[in-house]
Amino acid sequence: MKTRFKPKYNIRKGDQVVVIAGDDKDILKPRLVKDVLVDEGKVLVDGVNIITKHTKPSAQNTKGGIIKKEAPIHISNVMLWDGKQASKVKRDHKDEKKVRISKKSGEVIK
Repeated sequence: MKTRFKPKYNIRKGDQVVVIAGDDKDILKPRLVKDVLVDEGKVLVDGVNIITKHTKPSAQNTKGGIIKKEAPIHISNVMLWDGKQASKVKRDHKDEKKVRISKKSGEVIK
């Protein structure tokens, strides 16, 4: 992706999010973001979108077999959790620093 028009997302690695669409939809259960794939517009969320991958035996994995792992989901299918509820986010400047603020509660998201 071109760096000139790189998108800016309000979700970062280590944030708590809720899945608002898809098979793992649960609005009241916050989950941890493992990774944000900015170029693809996707996030890797803990325990969401589990896939099974069949692997052949190799030098590193001598047995092979079936591996279950998380696959990325689109960033629009998650919403940031502010501690009490899921909320949209706005950006603001406080003390010469950019901060994320929850639109529902008005609190700063750490």
